[in-house]
Amino acid sequence: MSEKNHSTLKSESVWDYPRPPLVEPTNLFLQVYFDGIKLAETKRAYRVLETSHPPVYYFPPEDVLMEYLIPTSRRSYCEWKGQASYYTIKTPAKIVHNAAWYYPNPTPPYSCIANHIAFYPQYMDQCYVEGELVKPQPGNFYGGWITSNLIGPFKGEAGSENW
Repeated sequence: MSEKNHSTLKSESVWDYPRPPLVEPTNLFLQVYFDGIKLAETKRAYRVLETSHPPVYYFPPEDVLMEYLIPTSRRSYCEWKGQASYYTIKTPAKIVHNAAWYYPNPTPPYSCIANHIAFYPQYMDQCYVEGELVKPQPGNFYGGWITSNLIGPFKGEAGSENW
């Protein structure tokens, strides 16, 4: 797939995103590739928008090739969404540990993303929004997807530790 720059994506400043984060449905065309496999594709995702962060996209599990995802024992906690669980992604030729996460029982404001899967773009071969190749949010902790329409700076960049 070739990289495209789509002006159809509306310009957004991540500093206009709220705190606590907003969750909203999106019909943007999203794709995730891993080890040459189209691991996920949807127009039925949710995106979570939080101040200073690029969007995180949550895919419905039925739009993900779940046979490549292996649940792990890793857990983390978000003050807004609750406890997250993780997946390792494994194909016959490649494995990456804790490369995707989900909320099995999110807090009520985020119940719509229950069991939906978010992918760390830095661990995937490619992630696309409307055909545009995504840049990963800086830092290994964050899973935001940066597209050309987003205005930063972004949490995770050098100097943002105390934001």
